[in-house]
Amino acid sequence: MQAALFRALAHLDLPPEHVTIISGIGCSSRLPAYTECYGFHGIHGRALPLATGLKLARPELTVIVASGDGDAFSIGGNHFLHACRRNVDLTCIIMDNEVYGMTKGQPSPTTASDWDSKLAPSGTHVRPLQPLAVALAAGAGFIARGFSGDPNGTARLLVEAIRHPGFALVHVLSPCVTYRPEEKLWKQQVHSIEMEPTAELAEAARRLFTDDGLSTGIFYRATLPPYPVTSQTRSDDLSVIEAEFVL
Repeated sequence: MQAALFRALAHLDLPPEHVTIISGIGCSSRLPAYTECYGFHGIHGRALPLATGLKLARPELTVIVASGDGDAFSIGGNHFLHACRRNVDLTCIIMDNEVYGMTKGQPSPTTASDWDSKLAPSGTHVRPLQPLAVALAAGAGFIARGFSGDPNGTARLLVEAIRHPGFALVHVLSPCVTYRPEEKLWKQQVHSIEMEPTAELAEAARRLFTDDGLSTGIFYRATLPPYPVTSQTRSDDLSVIEAEFVL
C-alpha cells in the first residue's frame, strides 16, 4: 500500500508539504510515519473527523486518510457514514484484511460469519458488513476497490480518487498473512470488474450487491457538490487568537 501511495503522489507531482495523511489505530494506521508528508496519528476510529476538520481549515492541502476495517467500520463506523454524506474533498484509503490484525486476530466487521478462530470458535454468526454498498447508500461520490498485491493498479485508483472533487473511498484488500494465511489466495482470486465506472445509483447498487468482494476498479463515480469551504483570513498574532476565547 505504501508503494502504491508513493507512486500516486509522484504521478500527481504533489510536494510532500502539500499533503497530509491522517490515520487512526491499527496496522494500516502506521502509514503516516513512513512518509515525508505531514501526518497525524489519531485515536481509534477518529481519523475521518480529524481529516474533515483539517480540510475545512486548510482547503489548499491534499488530505488523505489511512484506516483499516476495524478502525473505519467498527468504532469509526458512525464517522464513516457522515464523511460519505458530507462529501468533504478528501481521499479515504481503507486497508481491509477482515481481521483485527494488531490485537491478536479478533473478527472485524468485514469478517465472514463462519470464520473459525480461537477468539470466535465456529465464527461470529453475524453477516459481514458490505462497506462499498454502505458508502453508496450514505452518499459517497467515488467508490473503488484495489488490492495491495497490485501496487500499480492501486496507484492508478488513488490518482483518480485524489483528483475527484469530493469524498473518495478506496477500499484496498490487504491480506493479513499472520492471522489469515488463507488470504494469500487473494493474489489468484482478485480480478478486475472490467466495466467503466457508472454514475447511476441503481446500476452501482446492482454491481456492488452482485460482486464477489474480490473485484477491483472504480464501481461508482458521480459529480456531486462537495461540502462548501469558505476561505477565512487567519491571524498568526497570538493576542488576536487569545481575544477570540475571552469570555
